[in-house]
Amino acid sequence: MATVLVVEDEPAVRLGVRLALEKAGHRVLEVATAREAWPRLQEAEAVVLDWMLPDEPGTQLLERMRQGAYPDLPVLMLTARAEVRDRVEGLSRGADDYLVKPFATEELLARLEALLRRAGRRKVLRRGPLLLDLERKEASLDGKPVPLTRREFELLAFLAQRPGRVYSREELLEAVWGQDYLGTPRTVDQHVLQLREKLGEDPKAPRFLETVRGMGYRFKVVPQETNHGPSQTKGEG
Repeated sequence: MATVLVVEDEPAVRLGVRLALEKAGHRVLEVATAREAWPRLQEAEAVVLDWMLPDEPGTQLLERMRQGAYPDLPVLMLTARAEVRDRVEGLSRGADDYLVKPFATEELLARLEALLRRAGRRKVLRRGPLLLDLERKEASLDGKPVPLTRREFELLAFLAQRPGRVYSREELLEAVWGQDYLGTPRTVDQHVLQLREKLGEDPKAPRFLETVRGMGYRFKVVPQETNHGPSQTKGEG
C-alpha cells in the first residue's frame, strides 16, 4: 500500500481515480489545485497529477517539485494532450510517466505500480526538506547529512511515517524500543530533545517534532512554502 496524492480538478475523474486506487489498497489524498497540493506532498509516496489545473499548470507545479524538496517523488501525469510534443514536454518537465485521457483505470494502476516498484528499490521517505533513507538508516536535512544514532533514526522515522498522529511516550517506547525494554518514558523525552538539537529545531516553534501537552509527540504536518506565478486560465488538460 502507498499514499498517493491525486491532483485533479475534474470531480468525476478524481472520483474514478480515487476508487480505483482505494480498491487496489492504496491510501488516497485528494486535492483540486496546485495550491492545495503543495502542503500535501510531504505525505505522498506518489502523485497522480493533471496537466491543467485552475490556478497553474501541473507542469509548473512539477518543476517546482523537482527544483525544490521533491526531486524524486514519483509522478504520473494525466492530460488530454495526446501529441508527441506534449508528451515530450511533460516528461522533460520531470514526469516519470504520462497517461492520456480518457484512460482505463487498469492502465493507470499498472503504470503507477511500476513507478512505485522503481521507487521502492530504495526506500526513501521525504517530509519537506527532511529525507530519511529507511534502508540505510540515514537522514539529511536541506541536503545536508544529519548524524543520528540508530534509536534516534528509528524514533524519527516512526513518527515521520505517520504525520499528524499523536503518540504517547508509552506507545513510542513499545513501538521503537520494544515491549521488553525496561526504560522509562523519560527515555523518549531525551531522544526527542536530542533529535531537536540535531535537526536545529526550536522547541517553541518546531518544524517537525511537536509536543502535544498531556498526550505525547507527533510529527508535525506543516504547509510548505508556495511560490505561485500568475493565475492561469483553465484549458484543455
